[in-house]
Amino acid sequence: MTHVVVLTAQAGVPDDFLAEAEKICGATPRRLGPRSADIDGTAGMAAELHAALGGSVDVNLVAKAGRAKRLLIADMDSTIIPVECIDEIADVAGVGARVAEITERAMQGELDFEGALRARVGLLRGLPVEALETVWTERVSLNPGARALVQTMNARGAVTALVSGGFTYFADRVAEAAGFRFAQANTLLEDGGRLTGEPGEPILGRQAKLDALERLCAEHGIGLEAAIAVGDGANDLAMVEAAGLGVAYHAKPALAAKADAVLAVSDLTALLALQGIPEADYAA
Repeated sequence: MTHVVVLTAQAGVPDDFLAEAEKICGATPRRLGPRSADIDGTAGMAAELHAALGGSVDVNLVAKAGRAKRLLIADMDSTIIPVECIDEIADVAGVGARVAEITERAMQGELDFEGALRARVGLLRGLPVEALETVWTERVSLNPGARALVQTMNARGAVTALVSGGFTYFADRVAEAAGFRFAQANTLLEDGGRLTGEPGEPILGRQAKLDALERLCAEHGIGLEAAIAVGDGANDLAMVEAAGLGVAYHAKPALAAKADAVLAVSDLTALLALQGIPEADYAA
């Protein structure tokens, strides 16, 4: 067969699930570790397994050819970290509900990202820059599996890049914490120790993420088919569609509908399982 069905779950993939997979696929499953396994299969078999096991495990079909990727490009907010930084800043500023509503509509693809970002940043005008440090220290953390994902890709010689529609204040720190080799994001302008309510130009949105993917591939001699991209919202759609393996992580429907793989109950190490990498080979 030319494809494998990959089973992943943060809580673990039980042995009886693998027995069901063997019955449906007519092949012997391979355990990649407690949280992952794969088995030769077809799209029809994957659909049958999803109907039988979906909700408890993520079931995805991946081509065998070129399965291991040479470039990882990832969104930050609600992907590598569990929060939307601008929503957290707004909460500290006392305009959380207004900004969160705009964020949600933008991530669902209902609003133009650039306009939505300007509107949200405008509500932060006058906020002391020190508030960003409060958000960083009290509200930002890495999602489960983030560091293992990035460090394992680094150890395998892959290019790793964090591309965010958020802000450099957080993206640079998150990139360092997870181990990304490259990072890009928007800037928050300040004057006299307070936010001006304006983002730096140009605003980096959906197209900028695709441009970053294409630029990094060109610079490192990597074909788009050898890239894996992961995100959660409509702003990630272009890069997820362009990459050889596009992954929707705990994602909005607009992205999940277009992605090659959808992760709803797995941590970020599932991106390694999709590439056939055993858990024993994880770098962290």
